Amino acid sequence: MARSNACCRLLLLLLCGTLLLEMNPGMMLVSADACPLYCLDVDYMTCPSTGDEHLSPQCNCCLAPEGCTLHLSDGTSVYCS
Repeated sequence: MARSNACCRLLLLLLCGTLLLEMNPGMMLVSADACPLYCLDVDYMTCPSTGDEHLSPQCNCCLAPEGCTLHLSDGTSVYCS
């Protein structure tokens, strides 16, 4: 009985291992971009979808939508790609 139990456990362990090895590793990976923890001195933001409308500023490009431009208080601008 004990030998039968051990064989069943071993078989179950091998089956689980086989299933895990057969899984697509790409499905288990989660991609994450690191967002810098600093705020630029942004006066306003413009985005292609709203034309020249001055939008509420975001701290940096990590928080702003892609393609938008952050207009800084010193007169320079940062394009968010």
